[in-house]
Amino acid sequence: MGRRSRTMIAALLAVVAVRAVAAEGAEEKLARGLAALLVAGRAVVAQNQALINDAAKGDKGFTAEKFGEAVAAEYKAKTGVDVAAPATDKRLKALFEAEKQVVAEAQPTINLQGMGFKGFTPAVFGRQTSEKFAAATGLAMKQTSVKYRNPKNQPDAFEVKVLEKLGTPGWEKGKGYAEVVTVAGKKSLRYLQPLYIAAPCLACHGDPKGELDVAGRAKEGYREGELRGAVSVTVPMAK
Repeated sequence: MGRRSRTMIAALLAVVAVRAVAAEGAEEKLARGLAALLVAGRAVVAQNQALINDAAKGDKGFTAEKFGEAVAAEYKAKTGVDVAAPATDKRLKALFEAEKQVVAEAQPTINLQGMGFKGFTPAVFGRQTSEKFAAATGLAMKQTSVKYRNPKNQPDAFEVKVLEKLGTPGWEKGKGYAEVVTVAGKKSLRYLQPLYIAAPCLACHGDPKGELDVAGRAKEGYREGELRGAVSVTVPMAK
């Protein structure tokens, strides 16, 4: 093989490598965006938890439209991305629509007067949204934790490994983890975005450990700021 041929092959391999890196970057960017958008939705539900559980009030005014406006503002503040902009990735828009649909479908429960705890929590919202999004797009997305309450949130071997990594003292708080792995014979980008215990979470997940919370489940004894789990996203790599 001559020098010219070797040079051409090297150049072609370099192009392939650059394209592979670019593709991987695109999948990771999407996965991070999806996780951030679900976290924004969870945050808005958490911010309105007291309103949702207000037994004295009927119509809460916490409509899908109001919720969507709050999520879009939260997401833009954290990422700089306008989820409603025409150029925004259609899969991000699909998740945004799924979030609003979940809140729309929960209106009879949210506005039920005479009942305090409604069971419409950030975790429930996140699970329902992830399932609706997966059905619409085929992309796998879920909430997970080593101390899961719902069997649907049970971590797989990869998620257990990453959750352990996210919980190590040296891990930068808030930093996600991405890795390209083989899933069902196909290369996929798997990404986990950590979720931490905020003050409103302590009512159900804090102390005293073992005491039953308002939903009748045992509290885990978490402290504010501790790792609760993660949002897990799987995006197939482009060919």
